[in-house]
Amino acid sequence: MTNMSRPLTLVEMQAIQLTLTEQRIFKIFLVLSTYALFIYINVLMLFILRTKAVFRETSRYILFAHMLINDTIHLVLSLVLYVLGTFYVVIMRAVCAFIVLLSVSTFINAPLNLAVMSLERYTAICFPLRHGELATPERTRVAVVLVWVLGTFNVLTDVFVLFILAEPSFYLSHSVCAIEQLLVMPWQQVKSMALNTLFFTAVGVILLYTYVAILRQARAASTDRSSAQKALRTVLLHALQLGLSLMSFFYAQLEILISNLPLPVYAQLHFLNFFIVLILPRCLSSLIYGLRDESFRPLFKQYFLCCRTQKLSRLSVNVNK
Repeated sequence: MTNMSRPLTLVEMQAIQLTLTEQRIFKIFLVLSTYALFIYINVLMLFILRTKAVFRETSRYILFAHMLINDTIHLVLSLVLYVLGTFYVVIMRAVCAFIVLLSVSTFINAPLNLAVMSLERYTAICFPLRHGELATPERTRVAVVLVWVLGTFNVLTDVFVLFILAEPSFYLSHSVCAIEQLLVMPWQQVKSMALNTLFFTAVGVILLYTYVAILRQARAASTDRSSAQKALRTVLLHALQLGLSLMSFFYAQLEILISNLPLPVYAQLHFLNFFIVLILPRCLSSLIYGLRDESFRPLFKQYFLCCRTQKLSRLSVNVNK
């Protein structure tokens, strides 16, 4: 049994991950099936958004589609990294850098997109007469591009530093794929933590501001209370989604804590930490949002349950609700 005061060595952790017992096979099956299910759900929701012009031309649903695309890319890359890490498959560092760049960027994009979605609801309720002018499809797509610029900035700087400091042969060599492969300077990890904290704090402030502003409008006598109440619930949902995204920050810290435990205990808690803290929050975020939307939910149920024999009546979508 491992000494309680000694962290697990890399060899011991590898031994845990490479030992294929029945329990290990079940865990791998559970992870792979979970990824496959939610990737399918996201792709299905994207398909549904393409079936109606109102979904394609409304800012609210353009941002929802971007959320689905971003989360689907993140899930696919996470699945790839999981398989590579589980079986300790080595790949070329240049390929690893590309995978890590997209994976980290999509992780940061998620809360930034929530901030833009909350601001769209804020303009719809607080500036209803100007909402059509301010939240046009073209401006929404510009906001999506800005989200990607901010999301890729952090890792792009790491890739740039690595490009300057490393020899060309470094990119052609093979290794286990991890973000640590891009962190060659001590200050890079501090920079990444600072930028992530800044982004998540800014998103939290935006969500709080939009919630308070919409709440004040809801209490005004001249406001459409029903629409305002729905917008309030939407912003609260965005706060819940932000909380789900924040859970991923605790994964590394929890992993350090449990590495001091005995080997059998670590093996169980390591999987629970990975599955509950890292996988489920990202899988559930888009699904929760889609099921809450009154216009989207009936279509999702129809397609997901394959009940295509009865056509739904034509939907009338009010973008301000």
